[in-house]
Amino acid sequence: MKQIATLLFSFLLVFSVQAQKPRPDAFPPVPDTLAPKVVNMASTLEEMASWDRYPTYEVYVAMMQRFAADYPSLCHLDTIGTSVQGRLILSLAITGSNPTDNYRPEFLYSSTMHGDEVTGFYLMLRLCDTLLSSYGTSAEITNLLDRVRIYINPLSNPDGTYRSGNHTVAGSMRYNANYVDLNRNYPDPFGTDPLNPLQVENEAMIQYVQNHHFRLSANLHGGSEVMNYPWDSFTSFQQLNEHATWWKEVGKRFVDTCRIYDSQRFRDVTSSGYINGGDWYVISNGRQDYFNYYHNMREITMELSSAKTLSSDRLPHYWHCMSHSLINYIKEILAIPNDTPVDITEPANNNAFRVYPNPTHGHVTVVTPSNVYHYNLSNRPAGIYFLTVEGRPVKVVKL
Repeated sequence: MKQIATLLFSFLLVFSVQAQKPRPDAFPPVPDTLAPKVVNMASTLEEMASWDRYPTYEVYVAMMQRFAADYPSLCHLDTIGTSVQGRLILSLAITGSNPTDNYRPEFLYSSTMHGDEVTGFYLMLRLCDTLLSSYGTSAEITNLLDRVRIYINPLSNPDGTYRSGNHTVAGSMRYNANYVDLNRNYPDPFGTDPLNPLQVENEAMIQYVQNHHFRLSANLHGGSEVMNYPWDSFTSFQQLNEHATWWKEVGKRFVDTCRIYDSQRFRDVTSSGYINGGDWYVISNGRQDYFNYYHNMREITMELSSAKTLSSDRLPHYWHCMSHSLINYIKEILAIPNDTPVDITEPANNNAFRVYPNPTHGHVTVVTPSNVYHYNLSNRPAGIYFLTVEGRPVKVVKL
């Protein structure tokens, strides 16, 4: 019996250690230990034509400018803002052949808020090129661009990526120039203040999102391969995301498509390739929870490569594996269930719902154009709740 108990304890100890493997955007960060690697750089636009290297900062900016110049009827270039050191934070707005049609849903891809996680940076540049060059020749992509307004921000932390200078991504770092982790620096809907003041990169991104109505988005990272869906601030046992079933279906479609081209992808965290963020590792002040809660967006965190800075000779293979999944994820916007909650941050108008206090320690009042409702959550555990008021879900945070 003693031997059985000892073996059981050993098993539980091993299981516990494995279950607590930190994710790559945990704090403190997990170092990228996959070496040696090749970091070839393109110092001219022509050198990027083979798509087997990373661009220098100047080539990156030139690529974004060329997209807009070569396809003026399909896209334009936005400047989201500038970094601490004055580098540009760019977004390519791909609006299709009818850019004045504002009734199409808006989609956002954003990558590399951790400056050393650069696989997504490369993939987003190649995605821009593919979407634009395929318009009019691929029925699939032509239809997609005519139905969805697509915004692609390949690099949201340029100072971290080009820490060693504009000529290389070797020596890149996770943080921005103020040594702040941008994925611990967003306002938190659950009452946790960031450790540092809001950084200019995040301030610019927040303003950009406020100027749009993004319905679906993805934030691209590296260091593992997994589709990380909200919430990050809780485990699913503490507070299950109201869209968890839908997120699992989306994650499965993304992963299964990748595995058609490489069966080994998305296996280093879970066998399924997708997970609730908090079940992997709970964090606060992350971008994903902020955008999902405050802007009624559906944003997922895509961890796309086990190496944070993928060896440049592996880049074409990752594009081959993931290009179809990245395009298909954009299409998910066309099938989102019509159950988006009321935006309680909206200024008062004839159709707005007012909710107060929110967050609440117990009692909450919802004022609609036609009535006033009172709820008592005092006996409920802390977390996010959705109150159905006049047939519309209203988000409330219980502290």
